[in-house]
Amino acid sequence: MNGLRYQLKALRRDKMCILTFLLPVIVGIAINLLSGVSFQSISETAFGVVQNEVADNTISWLQENGTVTQYKTLDALRSAVNEPSTQMIGVLQAGSTIQTMVSGDELEVNRVIADTLPQLYENGMVSTSIERTLIPVETDDEGLKSLLVAITLVTAMFMGCTFNAMNIISEKEDGIELINQVLPVTTRSYVLQKMLLGFLGGTVSTVIALLICIRIKWIQVLPFLVIILLSAYISALIGLFIGTFSNGLMIGIVYIKIVMILFLAPPIFFYLVIPDNTIAFGLSYLLPSSATLYGVMDLLNGQMSQVRSVSIVLLIHAVFWSIVYWIFRMRKKGSG
Repeated sequence: MNGLRYQLKALRRDKMCILTFLLPVIVGIAINLLSGVSFQSISETAFGVVQNEVADNTISWLQENGTVTQYKTLDALRSAVNEPSTQMIGVLQAGSTIQTMVSGDELEVNRVIADTLPQLYENGMVSTSIERTLIPVETDDEGLKSLLVAITLVTAMFMGCTFNAMNIISEKEDGIELINQVLPVTTRSYVLQKMLLGFLGGTVSTVIALLICIRIKWIQVLPFLVIILLSAYISALIGLFIGTFSNGLMIGIVYIKIVMILFLAPPIFFYLVIPDNTIAFGLSYLLPSSATLYGVMDLLNGQMSQVRSVSIVLLIHAVFWSIVYWIFRMRKKGSG
């Protein structure tokens, strides 16, 4: 109990751990605020014309295919088209046809639209010529928001790694580690004290961020809880490895950053780029965070089929790395 009280005092002094705990919560609030944003207007094609220099029927035709903004002069239109923050296509009336104006740094889809727009206009095409297919979502948690939520939750689970690593490194620099070596504390008690707050911190941070971001269905509570608990445990355990092998604060921070990149970058890459029926995708499960990300994405998208296999992978990681750490501790204690 005294060891746990000391760990709590160390947590209050460590600003990095506090920020690591609060950051996913803040990001979760930001993601929740984005839930009411409609992305349909973002993907809508924007046209710009010069006022009183484009026929009314042309403007009506353009409005059926996107949004139309009228400018008083040609220079104003050209400035709007060249503005880096816009993807506007300038449209000029040229007799019975039209001409388009682009900046050169537009998206590929807008370049194609600009190239084909005059021909479509000459052929008398209407809005159906530019076919848009909208795929309805089954839940409110699909697409970009689901990916942002999953990344936020994986980051929250990383909190335990940061706390445990920084706590052990601080004890080394303050000389507390030497005191711990002469105190009558068993290896089991020492590891449990170091694991407990990191594990609880990562779990609490993840749960708060999850509750802020989405509304969980009752059928999802247990799968989410299993994934969060296993992932938080593995993260806290990795923090013990980092703290043990780090000889100084700067080295520890470098290790934490490297592990954090490995936690986030490869799983996102494999999820977005690699087909899930390939060998490369299967090898991505060698990283525990990959299983976490895949499991969270499946749950957010309303799919429960892969949750059991993801949980088994996380359990294997938890058991394997626990055994590795205990063997390392026993050898270190024996050599000491």
